[in-house]
Amino acid sequence: MDEISPLLGNQPQHGSDLPSPNLRPRHQELIPTPCGPIKPWSELPRLLQGYFCFAILSLLALLGLTVFSLYKQHTDTDVSDEDNFTVSLIQLVGIVFCIYYITRGVLQENRQELVAFVLSVLVVMIRSVVNFSVLGTKGQQELLVRFVCIVTLGVVHIFCTTLLIRRPNMMAFRVGGALECLQEQYFLLNLCFSMVTFDLQAQLCLCVLILTTSLATAGANNIIVGVGVFWAILTTVVGAVAVLKEKKVLVWIFMVQNVPQVAFFVYLMYTVGEKWFQDTTYTVEAAAVTGALISLVIKVVLFWGLIRLVHSFGQGLRERMFAHNK
Repeated sequence: MDEISPLLGNQPQHGSDLPSPNLRPRHQELIPTPCGPIKPWSELPRLLQGYFCFAILSLLALLGLTVFSLYKQHTDTDVSDEDNFTVSLIQLVGIVFCIYYITRGVLQENRQELVAFVLSVLVVMIRSVVNFSVLGTKGQQELLVRFVCIVTLGVVHIFCTTLLIRRPNMMAFRVGGALECLQEQYFLLNLCFSMVTFDLQAQLCLCVLILTTSLATAGANNIIVGVGVFWAILTTVVGAVAVLKEKKVLVWIFMVQNVPQVAFFVYLMYTVGEKWFQDTTYTVEAAAVTGALISLVIKVVLFWGLIRLVHSFGQGLRERMFAHNK
């Protein structure tokens, strides 16, 4: 007992010249949540607190403008606004996910979520620019305020978030400790979780595009609403639980669930290819093909991360992530 008693107190250890490495997780001060530990608000720097509040408020303002535009377009009987209504609805989905990404990215110091936030903001800006450029004079006047806000705030958010991504990141060490294998597993876990939600966003936007345009018939619309959206949400829930709870069975179920989605993307691109030259404009067709290709790329990255992540299940990261403060 005399030899090990110094280890229990703050006295120096006399039996060894080199201190033993501390491999315990450094997240006693973090707040456990169902999606992983987050930083307390008081730990964030004042500048980061200010930007986070600005980001949330600006996104909520854009959300309000988009909802107002949707209301005006829904009550307007002008048929020519159909494409604009579709873009506004997709913008609405994108802004909601942006709020989610920036929240997790800042509070969890999660670079993957910050990258997803930048990509989502960039996509929202591109959609807004393309939609604004093809509108007539009347449509441009109606959406001028929203367009200016999206482009201006988008540039600011991309610049500020890029600076956040380049900051040193200690979250993996604080959660996983000094073990590099756990830090790598934490990175893969965040990557897969981000890709799962990013995939849901892409699929919802694609469903909105199909539902509100001429890409699908009335009967197909009912199938997409009743099955497609439900299947996408169910797949996302299974994937998130599989990643966070380290359930190998759910990982394989999640991969099998993605097979019909991949088949649908291929079918969609084939269908769009047949109708490509039957319309005077190709905006909807190009958007559908782009959305399907983005979803396929997301799934490739997600499957790659899941295959690597499965091999590291059971090493203790889940217990460290969801350990409550003592």
